[in-house]
Amino acid sequence: MRRQKARYSEIIPRTKQWPIVQLAKDRKQFIEEVTTESFNNLKHITRGRSLREELEMTVYREKLRIKANPWRVDPKDEKSFWKSVQDRLSDSSALPPEEAKAVEEGLLTEIIRRYAEEISGNFKKNSYRFARGFITFGFARLLNATRVKGFASLFSRQLDLDDKINIVGEPEHIRELAKRGTVVMVPTHFSNLDSILIGWVIQFLGLPAFIYGAGLNLFNLKIFAYFMNSLGAYKVDRRKKNPVYLETLKTYSSQALRRGCHSLFFPGGTRSRSGQIEKALKLGLMSTAIEAQRIMYQEETPEKPARKIFLVPVVINYHFTLEAPALINEHLKRTGQERYYKEADEFTTSYKIATFLLKFFTKGSNISVSIGRGMDILGNYVDNEGNSVDAANQPIDPKDYFISQGKITVDLQREQEYVRILAKRVVEEYHKYNRVFASHLVAYTAFKMLERKNPKLDLYNLLRLPDEDLILDYEEFKKAWKKLRKRILKLERKGKVGAAQHLKEKADEAIVHGLANVGMYHAQRPLIKKGDKIIIQDMNTLYYYHNRMEGYGLEKHI
Repeated sequence: MRRQKARYSEIIPRTKQWPIVQLAKDRKQFIEEVTTESFNNLKHITRGRSLREELEMTVYREKLRIKANPWRVDPKDEKSFWKSVQDRLSDSSALPPEEAKAVEEGLLTEIIRRYAEEISGNFKKNSYRFARGFITFGFARLLNATRVKGFASLFSRQLDLDDKINIVGEPEHIRELAKRGTVVMVPTHFSNLDSILIGWVIQFLGLPAFIYGAGLNLFNLKIFAYFMNSLGAYKVDRRKKNPVYLETLKTYSSQALRRGCHSLFFPGGTRSRSGQIEKALKLGLMSTAIEAQRIMYQEETPEKPARKIFLVPVVINYHFTLEAPALINEHLKRTGQERYYKEADEFTTSYKIATFLLKFFTKGSNISVSIGRGMDILGNYVDNEGNSVDAANQPIDPKDYFISQGKITVDLQREQEYVRILAKRVVEEYHKYNRVFASHLVAYTAFKMLERKNPKLDLYNLLRLPDEDLILDYEEFKKAWKKLRKRILKLERKGKVGAAQHLKEKADEAIVHGLANVGMYHAQRPLIKKGDKIIIQDMNTLYYYHNRMEGYGLEKHI
């Protein structure tokens, strides 16, 4: 018997009323607003350099980027544009100070506008509906490929995508918040599948399209560029580290939030290389939520009260991650330096990614997406009406955090402290809404048992243990696993973590489920059961999957 599935209606049925549609309609004006605000912000931010020095540094970094790391998606006029900026800046040095300043400010405006044009998405509502339908249809058909053989599988309705993807936590809550304010969704990030997955979750929950940042390199392929533009993406070029670009990117995000566009970004900045839930978040884009909220409070009137911004943490759980071997190798190389030697990266081709999708959706491995409770921009919980409450569940007004001497003031140092508080709260919520799978726990148990058996070895020597030392007694393993599961279930009762239903089955059944799913796609699984033994076949990926359970103090219980 199939489970009763929730069906969500669209909270704004008319697409043309979506904020992202209005933003796309006013794209030209929006870019000018971003340009003007970025220019004014940069004029008032001093870093010990003059405007001329800032421009010279920007030109130098951009020319270096073009030479050292060019991408096919880069504009054809990159070299000529930056040479022109350099020449005009050089020529202006002979002008009187006022004229030189005018040239410098004109060049700054020109650079900002170029960046804003590049960053800006090109959302089209008709393309969005097609892309959304195509992804849902394609993924759902893959689910049925092994259940209905042949051509008929393309049209089978045996399974829908929501049979595979379990949405848990607070889905109704996020729908209520999206009706009352602007939602900023901040998911964990483990796989390149995450963006597509979250895009599907957004439409399944009946939410309007979100804007989200996507790496500019992903726009190299026209088919990817089409889908990402259609789904609301704006472009983020992580090669560009200069202050002018970063300010333009932050202003773009802030302005979009103030226009009511729901937003999605991965605060970890990139996929977790270690497999661990993110601990150190990137504060740049997160700070734009605080800035946007403060500006809306400044601009509110009795007739038009400020719209509230809500942060919603989301935790994505997979039994296995396609890129795990490459990601953990990169992590170990970074942290171990000469103590670790990287092996070849196996996952580089489109064919292998397509193979992964086919295998993933035709196997019995589920995905869990945990929607957290909404918070205001200071990390206080909000109720379904969007009202903030403190730790004692007493109502508070986040506007008060921006008031000094009776009025709302701009204090960048104060806001930097607020964003650090918010980041800490998001990390806490990640751990709370994480949903433990049996695959996570079998990996954690096996790795910790090896650590206990080899207490004098550091991590890098542990990873190089010979095959004969990578064998565990099953009964000993089961005893340790049950002890850890007991601790996990106790934490779940306290509301400090979630546990998948299959984790609560009989121990032998849950362990078999975990072993069958952990690293199921990889050429060599991290660990398998053979007779009365647990055999560890790949220490690096075992370490990766083990890391998912770090941060809960479980090491004290094994």
